[in-house]
Amino acid sequence: MSFLHTLLPVYAEIFLLLMACAILIVDLFIADPNKTLTYVLVQATLLGCSLITVATHQQGVIHLFHNMFVDDLMADVLKLLSYLAVSMMLVYSRSYLMVRGLLTGEFMVLTLFALLGMMVMISASHFLTLYLGLELMSLSLYAMVALQRDSATATEAAMKYFILGALASGLLLYGMSMLYGATGTLEVAAVSEAIQHGVQNKQLLVFGLVFVVSGLAFKLGVVPFHMWVPDVYHGAPTAMTMLIGTAPKLAAFAFVMRILVEGLQPLMVHWSGMLVILAVLSMAVGNISAIAQTNLKRMLAYSTIAHMGFLLLGVLSGGVEGYGSAMFYAVVYVLMSLGGFGMIMLLSREGFEADKLDDFKGLNQRSPWLAFIMLLLMFSMAGVPPTVGFYAKFAVLSAAVNAGHIPLAVIAVLFSLIGAFYYLRIVKLMYFDAPESHVPISMQPDSGVLISFNGLAVLLLGILPSNLMSVCAVSVQQSLLLH
Repeated sequence: MSFLHTLLPVYAEIFLLLMACAILIVDLFIADPNKTLTYVLVQATLLGCSLITVATHQQGVIHLFHNMFVDDLMADVLKLLSYLAVSMMLVYSRSYLMVRGLLTGEFMVLTLFALLGMMVMISASHFLTLYLGLELMSLSLYAMVALQRDSATATEAAMKYFILGALASGLLLYGMSMLYGATGTLEVAAVSEAIQHGVQNKQLLVFGLVFVVSGLAFKLGVVPFHMWVPDVYHGAPTAMTMLIGTAPKLAAFAFVMRILVEGLQPLMVHWSGMLVILAVLSMAVGNISAIAQTNLKRMLAYSTIAHMGFLLLGVLSGGVEGYGSAMFYAVVYVLMSLGGFGMIMLLSREGFEADKLDDFKGLNQRSPWLAFIMLLLMFSMAGVPPTVGFYAKFAVLSAAVNAGHIPLAVIAVLFSLIGAFYYLRIVKLMYFDAPESHVPISMQPDSGVLISFNGLAVLLLGILPSNLMSVCAVSVQQSLLLH
């Protein structure tokens, strides 16, 4: 009994793994082309994981498996948000995938395995565990992008994603091996301790840090490691794009926290300089390149790069305020992306992808409610008050100013102004242009309710952001700063 009790913090991961294997087998015997039972089982699994995560939450920071796995408040909050993001992705994409013949058991099981990888990443406190989680998530995502086998663009996107992802994994592993060579350990906390006590080969340590930061930058999709983002977002079916662009960003945030803040905090002098360059380049390239795009998925890809630059600005600021604002930004970004890609899937129909900017022309005449929801989402991404995107940007900027990064905050504001142009352009197309198509918009009731909830949440969280902000700040404080 005591052994089972020690496994409490990993019950959610064990349950998810068992259910993914069970669903894989059950799906073989289901002849229903709509995969209703499989879909219900997957959603039930996500609900079960949520309940287990809440029920097994314990105060403080708990280490398991010889300090390879950690359970803390930040991990539990990020896991719960990941379940929610994946569940919303499945609701949005169900009819979209059904029409295209892509709603298969493989798609759903790969989604669960990708989620398992994210959960391992979020709770890792050892470089090997981090890498294991990262690869489990990445390999599932590579396979999902390539699921549409008869599409040349999807296959090309999968190839690019796979090759560049392998390169980034190599960089990360090489960096980790150097850190191991310099400190003699792969445990996150022990690496931090070893650096504080002084290592013999400081040069090897800094080289390792450069490679690790490069690997992290690729996973976040920041400049100059952003080449895969627009191609993969554009080439993959929108459901897969939505998955890649949402929940993994929460895992990537945890990854940055575990490695840079918990493990390599004593080297902050070195890595903060790298993050400054990555953040400024990402905001510049992301916002300026997005202006030239005519495809909405590519535009959102470049906007993701710019948003990740903002996220790094929060990490740079340090302290509870900086890390808390970065976590808040990641959560808000995921919520906005779910709505944005969800809207593309709602407007798509058989043989037609609503992923060009012109497809949104005159949306207000076709469906005023959907146009209003899209307006809220675009305002939030641009950072227009009273939406939550404004508050997220404000929190990061105030953390940066308080940390003394005033020039960086000024640069971020300037690039946000440039970014506002391409978001507001969509609002202009929806409200002031004539529609190109008058085909009625048909959507499933659950998708319609969810997109409404999604859009209104962006508005409500903007008016009352303090609860979510304090959850982020408290979870970061309890998990990282009280070790």
